[in-house]
Amino acid sequence: MDNRKILGRLYNDYTKKFLGKIIIAAFFSILVAGSTSSIAWLLDPAIEKIFVEKDQTLIFIIPILIIIAFTTKGLSLYLAKVTMIGVGEEVKKMLQQDMLKSFIRADTQFIENKHTGKYISNLTFDVSMITNLLTNALLNFFKDGLTLIGLLFVMFYQNWKLSLVAIIMIPLASAMARSLGKRVGKVTTEATEKSGLLTTYLIEIFKNHKLIKIFQKEEYENNRAKKYIDELKEKSKKIGIVFVRATPIMETLTGIMIAILIFYTGKLILRNEIDINNFFSFLAAMMLAYQPVRTLATLNIGINQGIAAAKRILPIVDNENEIKDKNNVEDLQLTKGTIKFKEVSFKYNKNLQGPVLKSLNLTIEGGRMTALVGHSGAGKSTIMNLIPRFYDCISGDIIIDESSIYKTKISSLRKNISLVSQDTTLFDDTIKNNIAYANQNIKEQDIFEAAKLSFAEEFINKLPNKYDTIIGENGVRLSGGEKQRLSIARAMLKDSKIILLDEATSSLDAETENKIQKAINFLTKNRTTLVIAHRLSTILNSDRIYVVDNGSIVDEGKHEDLIKNSKIYKNFYEKQLRKD
Repeated sequence: MDNRKILGRLYNDYTKKFLGKIIIAAFFSILVAGSTSSIAWLLDPAIEKIFVEKDQTLIFIIPILIIIAFTTKGLSLYLAKVTMIGVGEEVKKMLQQDMLKSFIRADTQFIENKHTGKYISNLTFDVSMITNLLTNALLNFFKDGLTLIGLLFVMFYQNWKLSLVAIIMIPLASAMARSLGKRVGKVTTEATEKSGLLTTYLIEIFKNHKLIKIFQKEEYENNRAKKYIDELKEKSKKIGIVFVRATPIMETLTGIMIAILIFYTGKLILRNEIDINNFFSFLAAMMLAYQPVRTLATLNIGINQGIAAAKRILPIVDNENEIKDKNNVEDLQLTKGTIKFKEVSFKYNKNLQGPVLKSLNLTIEGGRMTALVGHSGAGKSTIMNLIPRFYDCISGDIIIDESSIYKTKISSLRKNISLVSQDTTLFDDTIKNNIAYANQNIKEQDIFEAAKLSFAEEFINKLPNKYDTIIGENGVRLSGGEKQRLSIARAMLKDSKIILLDEATSSLDAETENKIQKAINFLTKNRTTLVIAHRLSTILNSDRIYVVDNGSIVDEGKHEDLIKNSKIYKNFYEKQLRKD
């Protein structure tokens, strides 16, 4: 997308809605331009009538008019900026909402393609660049553009010959700004990348602070932090330097212009072609024009920054999910809840060689518990992730009660599935809200009942604020077993016919595991359950067991049969015996 299309897109999608306010800001910009120009123009009669002709009437009127002009300029500038600040914050809100909406509905694979720190940088750093483009740059274009026109009018009114000499500065400043603008766009892109890396590192520090302490890596991490901060500092410094690079050039140009004008004015005065009052009024107009010329000359720097940021943000806003409903699909109608994998193949990255799953066939009987066992990386979690369509298979089909999941609405599919994982995900909110996340219209009594059935009630009642206790980021204030029980309570409230258990009792002590196993038994009773089994209790409770190895089903059957007929399963089972 070229720069014009990007600017058109930003206008149509975001700025156009606030056109009325922008017109109001433009009106105040006209007042700023008019009052600034009048200040320069008033110097002509002030010098001529007061200092030369000593007019006693105008000695009061002109100073009052100058006060009015400055007051009008100040108030108008304030109101124009306040109006555009409001527009800017609204645009910022809309951009961030669109990005967050895209993140929330995005495919799992899209989110996993880039570290969250870089997405956060897009949401903050880049959005600020675009907001600046749509507000400050727009306001400066109106305000300083109109002010420059007004001052040029005063200059030409006083003397057209001097004006022609003075306006040579404008194209010179514009040429300089174009060069600086390209440089700023490049450095801003680099600064955004460094900002993303720093945010990424910050998230890693928070997540792994215990690991840092136990391995005594504080000094090592301090050095890494210094490296990321230094890199961002250098890029930010470059941006600042590029911006101020215009200052010595503009000052030199202004000095040259004033020197030439004084020399040329001296010639004109000697020839009686200009009066001293005309010259001072002209000079005041030219000096006042310095600021808008400088701002307009560097305007394209802010525009380039905003366009560069938009090139990074708009692809996120426009992201189209690969996993979506096909045309004319219907709601999934569950009866028994039997799930069948038919010749399913899958790989996470299409560019990687070799699939994770290879022409896989398996049947998960409705209303029963089916277990997957196998070594790490065998493909167990992948099988589970394909059922709710976190990912789509590259070939084959998954059937639930004779309906392909690819020919049913995704919302109706996921509505009938609950997931309880070893890596329990909780929000930094109250226990009550975390349990009720599955069904926020649920009655409070049902929350209490779910907590009781999941054995969560016993630790909740010991907390100072009980169900209103804030549990911290991802439940940091709770133990692994406590978080697991909240996850089960949440799944109970959803009341789904299909339950996916991803190593839900792994790494727990015997007493906690026993409680969670009882909660799981209640949760999965008469429901279609697929469990990744790492514990004996889970394996022995399963109605059917599939042995997964290298992306394929190599053995299947009940526990007793597999002990006799499957070397992989027997080896796996004996290792579990030694652990337990």
